[in-house]
Order: sequence, then C-alpha cells, then structure tokens
Amino acid sequence: MGRSFGRLLLAAVPLFVIAVCLQTAQAQITGVTATANNIVNIRAGTGVDFDLVGEMEEGTAYPVLARSEFYPWLLIGDPVTMQPIGWIYEEIVAVSGTTNNLPLSDDIIDPSNTAPTQAPAVTPTVATAPTQSAATQSTVVTVDASGSPVPTLTATATVPQPTATFAYNIAGIVQGEINVRYGPGVQYPRVGVAQAGERFEITGYHTQQPWVQIRYPDSPTGFAWIAIDLLEIQGDIYQTDAISDISLRLPTLTPTPSVISSGNDGSDISPEFAALGEQLAQIMLSGGFDLATSRFGALFLMDLQTGEAITLGSDYAFSGTSITKVAILARLYETLTEPPGVQLATDIANTMICSENAATNRLLSTIGEGDEWRGAAAVTEMYQQLGLTNSFIVAPYTLDPNNPPLPSGPLDIPDTTADSIKSNADYSNQLTVDDMGHLLADVYQCAYDDQPMLDGAIEPRECRQMLHVMSNNTVDALLRAGVPEEIRVAHKHGWIPDTHGNAAVFFTPGGDYVMVMMLHQPDWLNYDESLPVLAEASRTVYNYFNPDEPMDAIREGYIPDALTCNFAGTPLITDLRQPVWDD
Repeated sequence: MGRSFGRLLLAAVPLFVIAVCLQTAQAQITGVTATANNIVNIRAGTGVDFDLVGEMEEGTAYPVLARSEFYPWLLIGDPVTMQPIGWIYEEIVAVSGTTNNLPLSDDIIDPSNTAPTQAPAVTPTVATAPTQSAATQSTVVTVDASGSPVPTLTATATVPQPTATFAYNIAGIVQGEINVRYGPGVQYPRVGVAQAGERFEITGYHTQQPWVQIRYPDSPTGFAWIAIDLLEIQGDIYQTDAISDISLRLPTLTPTPSVISSGNDGSDISPEFAALGEQLAQIMLSGGFDLATSRFGALFLMDLQTGEAITLGSDYAFSGTSITKVAILARLYETLTEPPGVQLATDIANTMICSENAATNRLLSTIGEGDEWRGAAAVTEMYQQLGLTNSFIVAPYTLDPNNPPLPSGPLDIPDTTADSIKSNADYSNQLTVDDMGHLLADVYQCAYDDQPMLDGAIEPRECRQMLHVMSNNTVDALLRAGVPEEIRVAHKHGWIPDTHGNAAVFFTPGGDYVMVMMLHQPDWLNYDESLPVLAEASRTVYNYFNPDEPMDAIREGYIPDALTCNFAGTPLITDLRQPVWDD
C-alpha cells in the first residue's frame, strides 16, 4: 500500500490483483519440472566440459525430459514447445516430481538445432496455498534463522587437506546470491551465503561432481564448496588439488541454538512457546524467506495473557508501508480531546481500512495543527516516548509518485540500531516488527485492561475504537486468512513492490495475541509467494492457541477492489463518534 516521501507507491495497482502465476504447457511429458533460484547454466551435455548453450530463467519451471544414467544431470525442455534445450546439474536446481522414472539419455544438444526458449504463458490467478501483551518488559526469544539445528553429517571418508601453499592464484567470482556448502553437493549443510561479485580462492576441485573447494575461514575446516556453474572461474581449476571422495569425513557442525532471554521481570519463556517460535521460523524458511539471504522476513508474536513474546528478525527495519498508519491513528487519538467529527471519522476509516493516502495526510495535518510534516514528526516523538526507538515516520505519504512532497527544510531522521539497508527501507518511514507488535499490545492493554496510554492522553474508550475500526478491515488475506472467518481480527495491511506485511490483534476462544509479520524480496515480491507464508504462519499460531478446534488449512482469502472502498456515511462513522464505546 502507500509509502511515504522518497519511494514510489503501488498507488496505481488495484488491490484485487493478488498474484500472477506462471503456467507451463499442459501436455507435460514427464510431470517433472526444474526451477532455478540463481543463475544456472544450461550445457550441451552432462558435464561442465560441454559447451554452454544458455542460462535458466530464475523462477521459471522447465519441464525435465530425461536424466543421465551415470551423472546427476537432467535434460530440460522449452517450457512452451517442450523441445529439448540442454542439460543442467540436478543438485543446484529445485526439482518438482520424481526423477527416478525419467527416461535415460546421453544425447548431446546442438544449440543450432533448437529454437529460442519461449516465455511461458501468464495467467492471473488468486493465490492459494497447500494445507499444512503490551509491556516492553515481556519475555522475548530470538529464533535462529534456519529454524532448526544444522544436521550432523555421516562420516565415511577423510577430507583431503590441500597439500600446496595455496599459491595457485585461481579464483571464482560469485555470479549471484548463492549458498556456500560444507561439502560438494546440496545434501551438505550451508555454512554461509555469498553475494554477487565476491571472489574466493579455489583450492581444489571434485573429480566426480561439478563443485570446487574454496578457502572459507567461517567453516570449521577453513574450507567450503561452491558449484562450478555458480562461479566465473579465473584460472585453471585443474591446477588445484583433485578431490575424489564421494562422502567426506567432516567435523560435526555445532547446532546453533535459539537465543532466549528473559524480560525485566526475570521470567523465562515456556518450552511450548519457544517450540512454536521454531516452527514459525521453519515456515518462513520453507517459503524461501531466509534471514541469511536478501529474501527474508521477520515476525513478532505476543501472548496477551502471559506477556510471552517471540521475535525473529527484530534487528531489521522495513519500509513502514501502510502499517505505520497504526501509529498515526494512535498519535491522532492522543491529540483529540473529544470524539472526532464526521469528516475526521471518515478519514480515520478510509485511512485504516482503505489505506487512502490523502486521508492519511489529512490525519497528519490534524496532528500537526495544519502541517503534515510536523504531524509526521509528532508520530515519531510518540514512538520515542513509548520506547519504540527503531520505528519512525518523518514525511507525509506520497500521493503522486511523479510529484512527491518536498520538505521545507532538512529532515530530522532518527538514529536507530536496526539494519535498514538489507530491506532497502524507505528512509522516511520505517518500522520493526517488535516495535509495531508492542504498540498494538499497548493499545490492547489500554482498551481492555484499563491502562491508559501516554500518561492518560489516550483513554480506554479511544483504544477500543481504534481496535474497532481495524476490526472492520475488509482485507481477508495475509494473516487474516490463517484463522476462521468468524474470528475477530483487528489488523492493518501494507505492501509495496518489495515488501508485504500485516500487523494484527487476534481475539480467539483460546486466547488473544498480537502478531506482526513482514516479508521482503529485492525489487519485487510476488503475492503468490508471500500470501501463503503469511497465512500458514498465522494458522500455526491459531492452532497453538486453539488446539481443540484447529484449522486444517488456510483459507483462500481475498483482497477487495480499492476503487469501491469508501466508508463515508456508514455505521462505522457513527461508531467512531460515540463518547462511550464498550466493544
């Protein structure tokens, strides 16, 4: 949704456009496909010594036509014509389907006899998915990025140590974001992630697998492995050590434990809640959102009954998107001395439900006594007052990407401890999942535990009305799709091209809780990849709190048309103007 000054919006993108899924040809020969997540070379035959005939397009599912009898190489076809186009190394692609039943082949592909690869047809679809609190003193557990301990390797042979003095002057330049492995194959655990342009000294090559050994100080052995096709090789690798063992005897990697800390009250998180955190981390990892890579996510969960909280990725700041409007609403109510009038109540509804940026800027203007910029600064001051020091907004929302608002003077952008570089966060509007989670928990406690916010400036009636307007949010996707339709969820959605998120208070029979989740992929994040992960994580949390009536699968959910979203003259406006509200 909206983004503040300094970054482009999705203002012209209708909300009902949820996902675009690539569809391969209907008449697949084998039912097996291969997809590349990095640059993968296509070769004329089953080995790196064969000519390079092309590269797989990242994210496209290529039909697999055959396999080599003796080597882990697959023959792939054009996604549309199904004609063979070349061979790929099986262990550096994602394969869907069973390869054991593929026909065997040793064909050598002549690129001059193959037509150019055609782009697969694109069909718009609504994404579906497989089945599958408020004090800052709460208990917190930080979950490991992988969600589970690193597996132990079975040792059957001794890894040969390079015998030379590493004066080969032979290196590999990384071609994209890639995994660095403990051994020569994807079956070995990852010991690191390398970025495009990084240069590694090559110390050896495997005689049977297309992998090279590199010097890697972060590995327990001081060495690691990368697939040859992921590197631009400088020099002759065959001048380095030849390594032929199929299984390598490697030191056992020490599992990385979750880091658990206690709140100021000294209490520890329960083992059951900690296990839930590990499960949520694994859901994100399985969806391809890995804190060790540039495609990553973060989440915050608080049990509003016990104050226990789980946070993953709290060290990273994201573009605030429209989720920051929760803070704007809270700051507005701090300003008000009486219930809002009709126009202001309408702007509140259209801001929190329709994410209308013009209405949002009018709220900022009200906060700033006629100055939108001053209003944004006042929201940041409220964050600071609440101890939420890694989130801020210092500019109004952009209405026209080609004509952004210009400040009258230099912006006072707060210093924070969160990393905003990794997510390419909007410099004027940022949040962390734990800051937003604690803000929502504060609103909940104000509303139902009679704990006024900000020294009584926001009274319980106002907090209940804030949650009431968010409970009327008509967006039924994201975290909302992970709970039954009848469950009350007070939430705010937000998305821009590279970041999708949701922040919500859930009111369930088994207990109330706050959940905030943000997902990021550089440049563009597909909805058909983000929405199922958000919903599945939400379903897992709902089932934890409601084990007697669990959800078997996430709901499909929907996002309504933004063009029809306007709450002027509706009963909600009357609700927001009540001097007493007990919802």
